[in-house]
Amino acid sequence: MHRIRAIAATRSSSARMGVLGGGHVSRPAGVMESNPYATDALEIDTMQPRIQSPAITVRGAMNALHRLSGAIDAAGVPVTTRFLLELRASQINGCAVCVDMHARELKAAGEPDERINAVAVWRETPYFTDAERAALALTEAATRIADRPDAVPDEVWDEAARHYDEAQLGGLVLAIAGINAWNRINAATRQITGPWVEQFIRKEPAAQAA
Repeated sequence: MHRIRAIAATRSSSARMGVLGGGHVSRPAGVMESNPYATDALEIDTMQPRIQSPAITVRGAMNALHRLSGAIDAAGVPVTTRFLLELRASQINGCAVCVDMHARELKAAGEPDERINAVAVWRETPYFTDAERAALALTEAATRIADRPDAVPDEVWDEAARHYDEAQLGGLVLAIAGINAWNRINAATRQITGPWVEQFIRKEPAAQAA
């Protein structure tokens, strides 16, 4: 049984650090802020990270993840496309921090609710371009690599290659690998999301996010 603890409004500078999913930043998070949706004290107490995020505690890990993110930015993948694929992979992997963060990033980039809400069912909606659909299909295949003998079928790859040049394809592959890494770090250690993610989301000007 987890020990029930009071939720502190503020913490000292020695507080443990938690990690935002896919977002390349950290937050003080030894005990998450009070959860207005929790039904009782036990629920509040059990919604704690299992450990500090390895992205923080393993020396050099965060810097390496930051460098990977910078390389992806330089590959020419449209920012909105990256946010979409990061949200989709995070939905598949059940990473609460990443789902919350990347949905907020899309909103901050000026994306309408119809597109944000329909990412999980993109095949059955008219809200995405052919290029975005190709990136989402590649994301799903490369995230669910154990689902089929040919992890990423030729038709999925070829459709992506119709819309993106070689550098952008490389950026897509790295972006998918990167968000899957963040998802697994956060899900395995049970990092907890909350309203605090709003201050850390990546905000892109509308012209860059288009």
